[in-house]
Amino acid sequence: MKDINLPSNSKMLAQDFLFGVATSSFQIEGDRKGRLDNIWDTFCEKEGTISDSTNGDVACDHIALWREDVALIEALGVDAYRLSISWPRVMKQDGTVNEVGMQFYVNLVNDVIKRGMKVFVTLYHWDLPQYLEDNGGWLNRDTAYAFAKYAEAVAKVLGDKVYSFATLNEPFCSAYLGYEAGIHAPGKTGMANGRQAAHHLLLAHGLALKVINRLSPTSQNGIVLNFSNCHTTTNSEEDKRAAKLADDYHNQWYLQPIIEGKYPDVIDMLDADSKPEILEGDMEIISQPIDYLGINYYTRTLYQSDGKGWFEIVPPSNKVLTAMGWEITPDAFTDLLVELNERYDLPPIYITENGAAMDDTLDNSEVIDDARTAYFHTHLNAVNDAIEKGVDVRGYFAWSLMDNFEWALGYSKRFGIVYVDYDTQKRTLKQSALAYSKLVKSRINRYISGIK
Repeated sequence: MKDINLPSNSKMLAQDFLFGVATSSFQIEGDRKGRLDNIWDTFCEKEGTISDSTNGDVACDHIALWREDVALIEALGVDAYRLSISWPRVMKQDGTVNEVGMQFYVNLVNDVIKRGMKVFVTLYHWDLPQYLEDNGGWLNRDTAYAFAKYAEAVAKVLGDKVYSFATLNEPFCSAYLGYEAGIHAPGKTGMANGRQAAHHLLLAHGLALKVINRLSPTSQNGIVLNFSNCHTTTNSEEDKRAAKLADDYHNQWYLQPIIEGKYPDVIDMLDADSKPEILEGDMEIISQPIDYLGINYYTRTLYQSDGKGWFEIVPPSNKVLTAMGWEITPDAFTDLLVELNERYDLPPIYITENGAAMDDTLDNSEVIDDARTAYFHTHLNAVNDAIEKGVDVRGYFAWSLMDNFEWALGYSKRFGIVYVDYDTQKRTLKQSALAYSKLVKSRINRYISGIK
């Protein structure tokens, strides 16, 4: 079995560095009857939206199998579990709490804590209640205030149990993929839609953060953003400028308002009809201090000039790709962390997602996923390199705990370190899970033997 190793003097091997695994509600839970419909239920019912024509009605049946899953997480030896709450499972349409749904998370969180692990909760991982979408979804400013009320309901019940709250997971995906490119639910398109949705999502973050800070002042409260380095394949000034525009439009659009209270200058290049409506006081709400920044990273993206002063994507140049068709670029991961740290006055960072989809096969009750193990090895070392260059990273979460519903790609792609047989719901630890567990557990032996 291939191993995942870090330098013996790595700060990531210290007792206070957190290793964890992550999941999201819609991708694993199933039990559609136990909640209200969300935008992904509706999206899955439309022809041609999901590559394998599947849905999340059953997924990994986590609602029924959560005890088994938490025991599995404990067996890995990790320090923390990052999960998301299903908004339509805990809230009714009239704004009151669904007590059965909320109790599920109380039981889940209590069991994780009882087993000695910290709980990281994400409040929004893309599963917007459908009734809110029917009223405009993230294009409607009222949705941001509905989100704050939902955050209040969760924080009142779970606040003293949760180590860390994240308001949103990857607002880029919700806004750009969901409302601008139409690839994700709810499948709307247009730059004006994407930019307005992004602003309302960030407003929702700020409004909810106020509530969480009030009700759960001892937890670490922040947001999770995804990043992809914007590179070029040429040295032309036009392509370099295009990559800079892409970075501002796709990456900095979400971080700069939170840290500096303003959108990147690329906003001035947009037509008046495409610019978001920003009301007085919005940027102050959005730019409240956060306790930490969650960073999700998978790969870089290549861009070139479209010849009209804007940017366009270029296919990957590297022949070594994941099953998603993404380049494996750990050095770019280090560069990203260092560049963000140098550009902004950042709070502590958690790597809240990092991983790879590979073409896994189950053979004799084993999944030999050496390519994924190698991915984790190189990317964990990339994080270590960033820490050595002064970046304050406090933890790392592997994405994902188990194979699950991969959004518009259905069940055709497997990111998990645990293999899921969707017919039987049997879980099988892949070799990458064993290697990750070995690394995490090695810290115990270090401290028993007196290595600090």
